[in-house]
Amino acid sequence: MANPDDELSPEPEEEGGPVKSFLEHLEDLRWMLVKCACVLAVSVILCLVAGKYLVAFMVWPLQNVSVLFHEETPDVPLLLGTNSIGEVNWQELSLPSDGTNRVTAIRLVPILSGTNYVLALHPETQPRPNHGQKLVVLKNYSPIEGIMVALKLSIYGGLVLAAPLLILFIGQFVLPALKVNEKRIVYQAVGVGTGLFVIGVAFCYLLVSVFALGATVQFSKWLGFTADEWRADSYIGFMTKFMLGMGLAFEMPVVILTLVKIGILEYAQLKRFRSYAVVLNLVVSAFVTPSGDPFTMLILAIPLHLLYEISVFVAGYWERRDARREGSVTESAR
Repeated sequence: MANPDDELSPEPEEEGGPVKSFLEHLEDLRWMLVKCACVLAVSVILCLVAGKYLVAFMVWPLQNVSVLFHEETPDVPLLLGTNSIGEVNWQELSLPSDGTNRVTAIRLVPILSGTNYVLALHPETQPRPNHGQKLVVLKNYSPIEGIMVALKLSIYGGLVLAAPLLILFIGQFVLPALKVNEKRIVYQAVGVGTGLFVIGVAFCYLLVSVFALGATVQFSKWLGFTADEWRADSYIGFMTKFMLGMGLAFEMPVVILTLVKIGILEYAQLKRFRSYAVVLNLVVSAFVTPSGDPFTMLILAIPLHLLYEISVFVAGYWERRDARREGSVTESAR
């Protein structure tokens, strides 16, 4: 016979999985670590094999910098045969030009004059891929540096490639201990957080890094230094940290809304903090962007503040929704 007290008591929230002993949890943890290590090792090896393509991927923003910030100069190489013996200003030579094609090189051509050969200047207008196309050239300055670049790329790339399976294996270990409502919150946070992280990395890779790298080159030239050669290892490390920092910066809505969900922050507090958020976003932009120029900081600060405003809107929607639910419960109770 059923106990009437059981019908009146609230139904306990469903647990995520069976209760296990301490040793069983240790066994699950061991297998989770083994699976994560195997997936990570395979991903690192795959990225190491595809190192050439990863380098091309990382250098793409620098190629765009060369296109956007390339300065046309009248100095062109002076060629003798296949060798470049210097540079000359082709405009000062008053060479004939058709007015449509830019002179890209001056070639010394031997011409027979009487019984002697003289060198004549012959302007060339054909594009030269090795001249004036790269604003910065990446170089290795030690025998081991190329190997270090490949290892660094394989580790970062392996973490990114293995991330979905790593999250799956960790989730299989952690989620059974959570309740149904907690699982739903975790699923939402992981889904939104992953999407925002990818958006932040893509935003950095496609837009912000191009202007930031160009600004660093221009600033070096303004100081009187040449910036046409960079260490490949330093550039790869800089780009990976830059994109990682940008992706983490875009996680701000997840952090804010989580604090709202657990009751630490409220909608009214977020509205009052709006003016401080503008300053905070500028400070975060200054730390994340390497060049520190105002234009690059503004490019990053605008989407960060937009994400903050979206967080405020969502927090306000949650508050109004909870208020309507409480009002409905109160009216039904009456």
